[in-house]
Amino acid sequence: MPSQNSHQFVESLADWFATSTRTPIMRRPDEYGLRYEDVVFQSLDGVELEGWFIPADSDRLIISNHFMPGNRYGYPGHLEPWLSDPIHKAFGGFEVNLLPQYKALHDAGYNVLAYDIRNHGRSGMGSGGIVGVGLLEYRDVIGSLRYAKSRKDTAHMVTGLRSVCLGGNSTIVAMSKHPEEFAHIKTMLALQPVSVRPVIERLCENAHVENGAEMFDEAIMKRTSFHLDELSPVEHSKAVMVPTLVVQVHHDSITYPSDVQAIYNNIPVKDKRLFWIEGTTRRFDGYTYLGEHPDIMIDWFDEHMVEEELALEGVA
Repeated sequence: MPSQNSHQFVESLADWFATSTRTPIMRRPDEYGLRYEDVVFQSLDGVELEGWFIPADSDRLIISNHFMPGNRYGYPGHLEPWLSDPIHKAFGGFEVNLLPQYKALHDAGYNVLAYDIRNHGRSGMGSGGIVGVGLLEYRDVIGSLRYAKSRKDTAHMVTGLRSVCLGGNSTIVAMSKHPEEFAHIKTMLALQPVSVRPVIERLCENAHVENGAEMFDEAIMKRTSFHLDELSPVEHSKAVMVPTLVVQVHHDSITYPSDVQAIYNNIPVKDKRLFWIEGTTRRFDGYTYLGEHPDIMIDWFDEHMVEEELALEGVA
């Protein structure tokens, strides 16, 4: 029989995964010299989503789908109460600022649409506040695609996706459920998509909790109506039909390399790449890595989008 402390630990994990945590938007694009527009649009099921549109002088667009428990800005892990909260400390303990990545994209000639997924940032509450780790949030990805197609200035842009963790899972699930919505998408950067089971196993292992995954399965089912093994993009990734760069912290302390390898292996396209981030065990370092090494991201998008833009303009 599990101890009271073990039970409380797993129940806390289930609470966190079932509802995530809203975190504030601490920075804005104009702090980095970027002109931007506040935008509001609807998800596939009508949830109101808020975001930024950062224009550039091109016909290329990147739609950015963020991680959990962050938002379009990133994650204020350097501030209380997130700095001291034990679950949040397991994931970060420092700030994740995505604005340098948006600036790098903008300066390389990419328009950017970045928004808050439901139940995060300033977007509306959806699905009764429940988090599906992609199984519900895929509706927001489709909403962002439809919104971009509805704007006169972005409707015909060459479009790629930058989808991170929860955003990556949500994009992969959306491709599985509604492939027709992605017919115009040229490429995707999937940063640290993840199955929940290995995260729970590692967190419970680190906390010396036995049978944690089994206890979590029961606890999360009671909160969300999803079983633990449903919370994974592995099978859904068979539906990814665009050139895809997968990026992952290789020795991430809260998951296993085999999980992201399985996601990657299931992507059926030939034009794909898996890039391992070395030199850290902190998962959230993966979210800041492309701000410090933007060439990895820019080179991938340029390879798969610039010629398309030239063809669109009648140059090629």
